[in-house]
Amino acid sequence: METTNDIEKKYKNWIIILSIAIPLVVAALFGVKIPNATPLTFLPPIYATINGITAIALIAAVIAIKNKKRKLHENLMKTCIGLSVAFLGMYVAYHMTSDSTSFGGQGTIRYLYFFILITHIVLSIIIIPLVLITYVKALAKRFDKHKKIAKITFPIWLYVAITGVIVYLMISPYYV
Repeated sequence: METTNDIEKKYKNWIIILSIAIPLVVAALFGVKIPNATPLTFLPPIYATINGITAIALIAAVIAIKNKKRKLHENLMKTCIGLSVAFLGMYVAYHMTSDSTSFGGQGTIRYLYFFILITHIVLSIIIIPLVLITYVKALAKRFDKHKKIAKITFPIWLYVAITGVIVYLMISPYYV
């Protein structure tokens, strides 16, 4: 029978690998353009919507667990992970088929946009291991540790989801 320690050990290397590989692969693929591909210009509003749904589902998951609805919480969190994977696939597909869009705003709004964008990007990298560790703690039924790290993971993940929508709304007038 697998112990909680076995479960955590089993996933430790995967957490490390994915936490490093995902940002590196996304960065590498961001620079790759598929020759003669039809630009997937319809994707940004879809993946921005996915970010918004993720934010709502994260909040609903916290409410569920506070109301002791553990199965609902678990299902909502799995949904959030699935939505994040879907977002990532669409984001990469868009950038592999379309030129990047420059933000056209000037003055204070430009600084605000880049502040939000940079914090969004940095925290989207940091959130990967946090989500994976938090999830593995739940799988291992280490709910004391799960709860402790979830208090860090939740606000960062929520920030990333919400700022993903904000970045889209701010840059959308500049899409060609």
